[in-house]
Amino acid sequence: MAFRTKLTTLATVVALGLPTGVLADGHVNAETVVATVNGQEITLGHMIVLRQRLPQQYQQLPGDVLFDGIIDQLVQQTLLSEQVEELSLGTRLTMENEIRALRANEEIVRAVADAESEEALQAAYTTAYGSVDPEPEYNASHILVETEDEAKDLVTALNDGADFAELAQEKSTGPSGPRGGELGWFGAGAMVAEFEEVVMTLDVGAISGPIQTQFGWHVIKLNETRVKDAPPLEDVRGELVDTIQREAVEAYVAKLTEGADITRKTVSEIDPELLNDLSLLGE
Repeated sequence: MAFRTKLTTLATVVALGLPTGVLADGHVNAETVVATVNGQEITLGHMIVLRQRLPQQYQQLPGDVLFDGIIDQLVQQTLLSEQVEELSLGTRLTMENEIRALRANEEIVRAVADAESEEALQAAYTTAYGSVDPEPEYNASHILVETEDEAKDLVTALNDGADFAELAQEKSTGPSGPRGGELGWFGAGAMVAEFEEVVMTLDVGAISGPIQTQFGWHVIKLNETRVKDAPPLEDVRGELVDTIQREAVEAYVAKLTEGADITRKTVSEIDPELLNDLSLLGE
């Protein structure tokens, strides 16, 4: 775990009369001793690590609020741990799993860092979006009614100068009615075929005649069109970085797996229900 958060300052440590572990330049570091318990040292690094694992409600508290409590917890844990001569099987196995996971995480961080570069990012962008053709998108509104006659009456009213949005709010049975019938931007395939075909033939500002779909009868107005290009690299940087990292880890693990001597049991050899048997741990 990276030590990212300073919990105290040299002045605080000195004020408490604790060993300081001061470096040549006068600054404390993760090895600075903040307490001792029967000769066992508790360091600033121990405090930092513990602070990172506190419940979420404590994460935003400042260091001066948490300082004494964190030392108290570490002192108490040290005192209690001294009373244990031999760890239980479950605890030993948990520690082995934690150490394994922490070591693996450190290696993942290194592997990911080696894979990340602007060149890799540009290559990932080209792969993902280099062949994307510009696509037309449409912004349309509609009024949905139950019968063709109702739709014809709407077209007549609109041709006579009625306001489309007001009619949609008053007459439309669709969920877009309260918004004046506005459907927002959409591309090919977003609407049912009959609706989409009409939208694609309309001029901006034009109103269709009655169109029937599985939902009822529509009167459609095309508000605007645009061409959607591939997104700028900066807009998808996070997405691409995630992809680069995932692929780097997968490739690295595959390489390690290929060169490793691995044996493993199968569910035909080990009853999977034993995963729930805590008695095997002596619990």
